[in-house]
Amino acid sequence: MRISQLRQRLRDLGAKPCHEDRFLRGWSQVSTYDRAHSPAENFFPMALRKDLSALEAELTKLARLHNEHSTDDGVARMLLELSDGQMVESVLLPRGGLCVSTQVGCAVGCVFCMSGRNGLQRQLGSAEIVAQVVLARKRRSVSKVVFMGMGEPAHNLDNVVEAIQLLGTQGNIGHKNLVLSTVGDVRVFERLTQEKIKPALAVSLHTTNPTLRTRLLPNAPLVTIEELVERAETYARATSYPIQYQWTLLEGVNDSDDELEKIARLLAGKYALMNFIPFNRVDGLSYHPPAPERIASMVQTLKQQGILAKIRNSAGQEIEAACGQLRARVAKGNHLSVT
Repeated sequence: MRISQLRQRLRDLGAKPCHEDRFLRGWSQVSTYDRAHSPAENFFPMALRKDLSALEAELTKLARLHNEHSTDDGVARMLLELSDGQMVESVLLPRGGLCVSTQVGCAVGCVFCMSGRNGLQRQLGSAEIVAQVVLARKRRSVSKVVFMGMGEPAHNLDNVVEAIQLLGTQGNIGHKNLVLSTVGDVRVFERLTQEKIKPALAVSLHTTNPTLRTRLLPNAPLVTIEELVERAETYARATSYPIQYQWTLLEGVNDSDDELEKIARLLAGKYALMNFIPFNRVDGLSYHPPAPERIASMVQTLKQQGILAKIRNSAGQEIEAACGQLRARVAKGNHLSVT
């Protein structure tokens, strides 16, 4: 289901814009439809009131909790079942954060990521994306949503943008607290500048070496790294949100001093933050994260050259549940179709 379809459904039930707005606020914020001196039973049209329970039940089925793995630091990685039986992952993060998926599987095929090991299964509708936020809000407060779960948001841009527009309005989430992650599809930069709600951006870089990047991200757009950074910088200056560059650290692959020197040159003077993410070990892959001392040294080296850098651990490392791993386990145990 898409948000646009949900809106049409409401209109078919007699909803005017004011009714539509109140319903979407109630659904996306998990709050009452009632207002002071204006209870829903008097406010909503009769047809909508009669269909309300059935509509809510249908929305609940968009994303249901299949199982959950929690850690002591406030992280809860959830495996969600969609209405057609497919599975995606969503992660509750500390301080009101939530990571959501935008696709079942992924077509980019990053060699260090479990999500794309079996390719793209299907797109998520915008209502399915928002339904992950609704499910999370039934458990705890959510004030930040990052589109960094399963899938490449740029490959499902219409649905992702539709979800962002709802979350940034009726969903009551600050625009800078909506963060879209991309491997660098230029359509993201072109499209988001035209939208009313402009999210912050995270760009998956992983290396400054174009040949290595093609090997690590085999189906990423063929845009030069320099052009990618320049487009990102233009967006950052237009929105006043720094670009978060993502760099999954692989020992002996992209953790060299040469990479550090090139990062420093590439991001010099840029409105940017480098997030180093130690590789989360995945069964069947031979990659390893660098030693903690090496990672700390890399961060310090960049800081000394004026580049803001941080270490961001992948949620779920303690329970071996990096993005895509929970779904893969269920697929293997239950023979879930992943082709």
